[in-house]
Amino acid sequence: KSVFVGYDALEEKAIVLKYGKIKAKGKEQYQIVLNKTPFYAESGGQVGDVGLLTFPSLRANGEAICLNITDTKKENDLIVHFVDEIPGDLNGEVIASVNHETRRKTTIHHSATHLLQAALQQVLGKHIAQKGSLNNSEYLRFDFSHFAKMTNEEIEKVENLVNEKIRRNIPVVIKEMSKDDAMKLGAMALFGEKYGDVVRVVIMDEKYSIELCGGTHVGSTGELGLF
Repeated sequence: KSVFVGYDALEEKAIVLKYGKIKAKGKEQYQIVLNKTPFYAESGGQVGDVGLLTFPSLRANGEAICLNITDTKKENDLIVHFVDEIPGDLNGEVIASVNHETRRKTTIHHSATHLLQAALQQVLGKHIAQKGSLNNSEYLRFDFSHFAKMTNEEIEKVENLVNEKIRRNIPVVIKEMSKDDAMKLGAMALFGEKYGDVVRVVIMDEKYSIELCGGTHVGSTGELGLF
């Protein structure tokens, strides 16, 4: 198994467990698996991290060789890093560094999705549930079912409600607990997601938003700035 350490660290020393070449859409790429990694693998609507893999013991023109990680995905229990090329030898220690700014922007959009879902439920009704989403560094997309097109007035109400929660700068509390305890707390589970016995619960005001979520989040809602 790969161990994910990216909730607390964006850089980590690791070793390469295995690697291999793949071909997809006529393009050759390489997959690298580390024993531990700060890179978030795509899931729950949040895209995979990008960044650098540095090999201090491998040198080219006197400098350590760096590989660009273009995507991170999960396959079974492995976190798989995608790169376009590899040096001949991947032995020794590597430094895995997540692109801070891309992660920060993606994290902001993921946290905004939680505030958005709660606002939609207040304005449109409790039947609103996530049917799909995308959180990347550019924007968020949130899919849901409703029996009518939202009016401009409803959109404005949702916007105002989310911005009010941002201005209040609510601390984002993250706890791990049993799935049963999370459900008793009133946590929202994602449609179609599989959860283990111990779940991660993201709370943005216990009276407003409590969701099961494995994604990365801001420390407090004020970091979102404006929705």
